[in-house]
Amino acid sequence: MEVESVEPQSLKKLSFKSLKRGLDLFSPIHAQLAPPDADSKKIRISHKVSVEYAGIKSTANEPARQVNSAAQDRAQQAGSSNVLALPGPRDSKDFQKGGSQNALVVGPSMPSTAPNDTGFQSKSTAIISASGSSERNLSTSALMERMPSKWPRPVWHAPWKNYRVISGHLGWVRSIAIDPSNTWFCTGSADRTIKIWDLASGVLKLTLTGHIEQIRGLAVSNRHTYMFSAGDDKQVKCWDLEQNKVIRSYHGHLSGVYCLALHPTIDVLLTGGRDSVCRVWDIRSKMQIHALSGHDNTVCSVFTRPTDPQVVTGSHDTTIKMWDLRYGKTMLTLTNHKKSVRAMAQHPKEQSFASASADNIKKFSLPKGEFFHNMLSQQKTIINAMAVNEEGVMVTGGDNGSMWFWDWKSGHNFQQAQTIVQPGSLDSEAGIYACTYDITGSRLITCEADKTIKMWKEDESATPETHPLNFRPPKDIRRF
Repeated sequence: MEVESVEPQSLKKLSFKSLKRGLDLFSPIHAQLAPPDADSKKIRISHKVSVEYAGIKSTANEPARQVNSAAQDRAQQAGSSNVLALPGPRDSKDFQKGGSQNALVVGPSMPSTAPNDTGFQSKSTAIISASGSSERNLSTSALMERMPSKWPRPVWHAPWKNYRVISGHLGWVRSIAIDPSNTWFCTGSADRTIKIWDLASGVLKLTLTGHIEQIRGLAVSNRHTYMFSAGDDKQVKCWDLEQNKVIRSYHGHLSGVYCLALHPTIDVLLTGGRDSVCRVWDIRSKMQIHALSGHDNTVCSVFTRPTDPQVVTGSHDTTIKMWDLRYGKTMLTLTNHKKSVRAMAQHPKEQSFASASADNIKKFSLPKGEFFHNMLSQQKTIINAMAVNEEGVMVTGGDNGSMWFWDWKSGHNFQQAQTIVQPGSLDSEAGIYACTYDITGSRLITCEADKTIKMWKEDESATPETHPLNFRPPKDIRRF
């Protein structure tokens, strides 16, 4: 069997053939749509009307004639024009003869119950009913009142004011921790010392030395007489407060340690640092239990919980990770932030926490890490510290010395304060590096770059009249 020979063709000829086939397939002649069909359009519109307004049409069609006649009588007697008659699309002679088939009547949806009303509710829904010939599609529509916002209204909080400035450190104050008995607090500074202060009077009680770099993390145990500190010298130390000296050191970090937290129920210490690892230590034996590795940059914030997820870390890699402490594995990674997560705060009562970044402050649920909402304002600075008390007052401190106070429930920013740089420091040294509430939540302590510690409390003379909320719910978001 002979095979037919194929005529050799040039590339140019083949290209023209392909172009011709494409033009035949996609030319405007073939691409034209079919002419619109009036009958199909009528059926489609009538189906849409019946689906959208079936409930209103059933209630409006029955009393339409009675409402029309009653409205016309009232209009003739009172001389008012409550009835608007429009000519029909088919025949304008009926309109000239006074036919009421094509009349549009605006009436109330329900009578008023207020004694001083004139028969109409000011916010009731008005129904517009239109009746025409049977050949035409009946259209009914409702003038809907705008739905109220479902965003929770914030609780009123009194504004906070500074009532004490404590000096004593010779460097930036970088960390703070409160004693569980609420009688003293300790601060760590860039001058490489830890100072213990009386909470009521602000008097210096003790100065501890031992670190050789600035101290970035402090924690006081509520189960033992221990205090823990961590700093840029890669060291994590355990202090016995009965002897006022270091009794243990935890070695393992490859770079500076930026944050530190104590587990609330078991003798476990967690530290996060510039080596991108959160390390879990046994307090007694000084052994490293886990190295929670997975972040791509500095771990700069951490908090712990008694139940899963037992560890939550925030990092300069913009992510928040939740960890299972039993296996040392990641349970969940939150990627909502776009910039470094430098601070986190867990609500003392609710199962939720907030995280702060230069792009926004976000609120999440626990244990699943569901995103609730952003705070309703934007601080537009690097936020180094945040804290929240049981009354739902959250405070965030920024690099530029701004302190913003928020209502936890709604995310409303009810106060914006600016810290005052103390004499002897530059205006650029207005940063806030750490903050915490005391055990009662009635006093706030901030650690600042002007080498001072400031204490804040609520203004007792403030009232909702002198300091109104000025709250407006967001327009684009109607619910959590």
